[in-house]
Amino acid sequence: MTVDTPSSFVRTTLVPPRPAPIVVTGVIGFLRMRLLSSPFNIGLTIASVLLLWFTVVPTVKFLLIDAVWHGTDRNACLDANAGHPVGACWPFVQAKFAQFIYGFYPADQRWRANLTFALGALLLLPLLIPRAPAKSMNAGLFFVAFPFIAFFLLRGGGLKGFAVHWLADLGAKLASSFREAGQRLNFSGEAMRDGALGKSVALVGKLLVSIGDAFALLASPLVWLRDTIDASSSPLWFDFILTAAIVSMAAFVLSGRMRNGGHALLMSLAVFAGIAAVIFMMGLDKGGLPIVDTRQWGGLLVTLVVSITGIVASMPVGIALALGRRSTIPLIRIFSVTFIEFWRGVPLITVLFFATYMLPLFLPGDFTIDGLVRVLVGIALFAGAYNAEVIRGGLQAIPRGQAEAASALGLSYWKTTGLIVMPQALRHVIPGLVNSFIALFKDTTLVLIVAIFDLLGQLRASFADPNWATPTTLFTGFAFAGMIYFTVCFAMSRYSLFAERRLNAHRNT
Repeated sequence: MTVDTPSSFVRTTLVPPRPAPIVVTGVIGFLRMRLLSSPFNIGLTIASVLLLWFTVVPTVKFLLIDAVWHGTDRNACLDANAGHPVGACWPFVQAKFAQFIYGFYPADQRWRANLTFALGALLLLPLLIPRAPAKSMNAGLFFVAFPFIAFFLLRGGGLKGFAVHWLADLGAKLASSFREAGQRLNFSGEAMRDGALGKSVALVGKLLVSIGDAFALLASPLVWLRDTIDASSSPLWFDFILTAAIVSMAAFVLSGRMRNGGHALLMSLAVFAGIAAVIFMMGLDKGGLPIVDTRQWGGLLVTLVVSITGIVASMPVGIALALGRRSTIPLIRIFSVTFIEFWRGVPLITVLFFATYMLPLFLPGDFTIDGLVRVLVGIALFAGAYNAEVIRGGLQAIPRGQAEAASALGLSYWKTTGLIVMPQALRHVIPGLVNSFIALFKDTTLVLIVAIFDLLGQLRASFADPNWATPTTLFTGFAFAGMIYFTVCFAMSRYSLFAERRLNAHRNT
C-alpha cells in the first residue's frame, strides 16, 4: 500500500514584514548606540547631563551672560541694581592685562618682550609643521641662537654688561677666594705644633694660593677686554658681531652637508650685513639696550621663559641620564642612578628653596648668580631626572636585535644610539614626555614661593589693588589664568597626538 505525499508546499498566506533595521548612523543612531544602549548607560547619561547642567550652565552665565564688559573701576562690577546678579568683572582683566603679561617690565621697553615673543613664534611654527623646509637650520636657530638673542633682548646691556663682565668678575673672585683660603691654611699650618701635619696643611695652603694666581692670570685678558669694551664708543657693534657669529655658526653646523652649510652661512651673514647697514644709516647705535633686571620680569613672560627653558634643557639631561643608567661602566651607571633618585626624591619646592637661598652660601666670596638663572638650572635638573626614566622606558621597549643588527653592519655605539635606537625610543614615549612637559608648565607657578612673580603670582598681586576689590574679581582673575593654562596645555596635548599618529602611521597599515 502506498501513501501519497505532497512533493512541494505552496504558502497560501503572506509572510508578515520584518521590523525595520535599527538606525546606527546620524544623531539618532549615536544616541541609541552610545548613550541609551543599556539601562546602565542610560543612568550614566542622565547623571552626566545633570552634572553639566549644574556646572557648565552657571559657568557660562557667570563668564558671559551676567558678566560686566566695560568699566574703569570697581563700581562697574558691583551689584548696583538690587536682585540683579553680577558675573565676571572683565574690566579688571583689561586694566591689569599688561601686568599679567609683562609683570613689572618697564612700559617703554615692552617692545623687546613683544619682539622676543614674535621671534620665538616665527622660529617655532616651522618646526611644528612637518612639510616645512630647512628643518636643521631652523632647529639650530631656535635651540642655539634664539636663547642668546632672547636673553640680550629681554635683559639688555649686551655682552659687555653680562658675559665679559661676568667672566672677568668670576675669575677675579675665584682668584681672591683661593688666595684667601690658601693664606689662612698656610698660617694655620705654620702655627701647628705637629710638624708633619702643619707642613701638609701649609703645603695645601700654598697650592691654593698658586691656583688663585692661575685664575688671576687667566682672568687678566678678560679684564682687559672688559675695560676695552667699556671704553669703546660703540659697544653695540661688539654684541652685534658676536650674535651674528653665533647665529651663522649654528646655521652652518646644523644645515647638514657642507654645501648646504655654506649656503646657510652666506645667507645668515648677508642678513646680518643688511641689518648692520640699516642700523648704521638710521643711526640706531645708542650704546646698547638699557638693562632690565630679572626681578622686574613677571607674568606670562616669566611663565614662558621658565617652562620653555625647563622643557628644552631637560631633554638632553634626561637622554644623557637614561643612557648613563643603562651604561656598562659602573661609575657612570652609579652616578646616573644616584642623580635620578636624588632629584626624584625631593619635591620641587625644596629644589627652588635650595637654588635660591642655599646655593649662594656655597659660592666663593661675594660671587652671586642671578635668581632666575638659579631657578632655571634647578627646574631643568629636576625635570631631567623625570624625563630620564620616561626615556629609559622607551629604550627598554626597543628589541635587542636592533642594536645587534646595527653592530653587524659596523655601526659604532653612538651611531647606533643616535640613528636607530633613540629615534624609536622617543617615538614610543611621546605621551609620557608630553605629560611631563604639561606638568612642568603648570609647576612653574611654584616659583612664586621664591619671590618670582609668574602669571599666577602677578594675578595674586593684582588682587591687592583696592580699586578693583569686588566679590567677583577673585573668580574672574583665576578664570582668566585658567583659560590661558588650559589653552597651552590642550594645544600641547593635541599636537602630541598628531605627532604620535604621524610617526606611528606605518604601524596602522
